[in-house]
Amino acid sequence: MWRRSRRRSCGTSRPLPEAGNSHGAIGGSMFTRESRPARIDTLIGKAARVHGDVEFQGGLHLDGHIAGGVRSGGAPDATLSVSASGSIEGPVEVPNVRLEGTVKGDIHARGRVILGATARVEGNVYYGVIEMTLGAQIMGKLVRLGPQAPPAGQGQVG
Repeated sequence: MWRRSRRRSCGTSRPLPEAGNSHGAIGGSMFTRESRPARIDTLIGKAARVHGDVEFQGGLHLDGHIAGGVRSGGAPDATLSVSASGSIEGPVEVPNVRLEGTVKGDIHARGRVILGATARVEGNVYYGVIEMTLGAQIMGKLVRLGPQAPPAGQGQVG
């Protein structure tokens, strides 16, 4: 009986965004689909406190606290996601980092670093690509990493 229209009710002819596409939509996600981790393999909850280094594979989401270093097992698509309630006291060595919480230590990310509005870093950030939202705080240096150097002895003309 009733047919749903793709047009806005105010009479404009601009169509609404497609489902799953938040570009230009009010209330859409601030992160694009390409920057979202494919999956979360490890979750550290808000009440959890980890003392010591953490090494993970795939995706790690942190709502709690880690007193120690965080690194991935070497996979180029590994992603660390730290919520606004999450914090790390130690160095971070992960290809991709999405930060809303606090890191007290250097961040080394050859891939992408996304700093949300509540992100706070007390240390240097070494990155391949960086995205910062208004409000993010960095007390340290931003250092862009170039393409990976070839292994010793390769790529040299002799």
